[in-house]
Formats: sequence, structure tokens, C-alpha cells
Amino acid sequence: MVSEADRARLAALEKRIAEAKGAVNPPPNPKEDQYSQAQLAWRMVIELVAGLAIGFGIGYGLDRMFGTMPLFLVLFIFAGFAAGIKTMLRSAKEVEMRRAAKAAEEGDDGRGD
Repeated sequence: MVSEADRARLAALEKRIAEAKGAVNPPPNPKEDQYSQAQLAWRMVIELVAGLAIGFGIGYGLDRMFGTMPLFLVLFIFAGFAAGIKTMLRSAKEVEMRRAAKAAEEGDDGRGD
């Protein structure tokens, strides 16, 4: 059986623990969000360039192998470009879903009011 004094001490202890956790978790820094935006931009650029480079490499290799110089090179550059764009769109969708989940978790409607 727990007495009222024990309950009061327990409530005070829980309050002190909550305050200590609040001190340990500082508020988010807006500069970190800008940094993550720069990371996202570089990620998308790298995905596009990688798609183009892979398409170029495959096309050039096939053209050298079959002796049809511009045919496969052009086709695979376009295919690499399309793959890079598709990957960029997938990354943007992933980021948007993360933002929506974070906004829902915080109880924000995302309009910035």
C-alpha cells in the first residue's frame, strides 16, 4: 500500500526527471535544417550525374563492342538521364514523407501559421 507521502515524492521525482530530460534535449537548431537541405540538394545532383555516367559507360562500351559508335551511346545516355530523374523524384518523395510524418508527430498542420 502506497501512502500519500510516497505518491507526492514519486510525482516530484517524475517532475525532476522530466526537467532533466528537457535540459539534455536542446531545441532544434535551424542551421541543421539548412545543412540537411544542402545535403539533399547534393544527393539529388549526384544521383542525376551517376545515372548519366552509368548510361554513358554502358552505351560507350556497347558501341565499342559492336562498332556502332553513336547509337548505343545516345540511347543509354537518355536511359541514364531518365533513371537519374526517377531516382531524384523518389528521393524527393521520401523527404516529403519524412517531413509530413514529423509535422504530424509535432501536431503541426504544415501551413506555418
